[in-house]
Amino acid sequence: MSCSIVVDGFFGDAGKGKLVSYLAVADDIEVCARGGVGPNAGHTVEDDGVTFKLRMVPCAFVNHNTKLLIGPGVVVNPEIVLKEVRELGIENRFGLDPQCAIIEAKHIEADNKGHLKEKIGTTGTGTGPCNADRALRIAKIADL
Repeated sequence: MSCSIVVDGFFGDAGKGKLVSYLAVADDIEVCARGGVGPNAGHTVEDDGVTFKLRMVPCAFVNHNTKLLIGPGVVVNPEIVLKEVRELGIENRFGLDPQCAIIEAKHIEADNKGHLKEKIGTTGTGTGPCNADRALRIAKIADL
């Protein structure tokens, strides 16, 4: 059994989502797991002429046989995840690791003001502050 890993260390849209959606169909993959950070800028994927803009769900959803997972190192905004799962109709093939940290309103608020917004220029999704809380072991975890 082979395994393909798509990694990109750059900021911004480098085409990871498009590459994953292509490989999902071309290689007929069984499982696609998302690792990494959280719902930052997102991915734009086209399927049957319809454009989808995703921030949490793995872009391999275009293969209707692929199981879609979010791994334990990802911080998750429950509202975004649930919205995307519903809109894509993937409830029966989606899984979320119970060790994912949960982005709360306080994380989004912190990400949208002060040093983070003015000096760093974050996306304002709460990803950075939630990752900080995760590192400090004070973030809420999905299984709780």
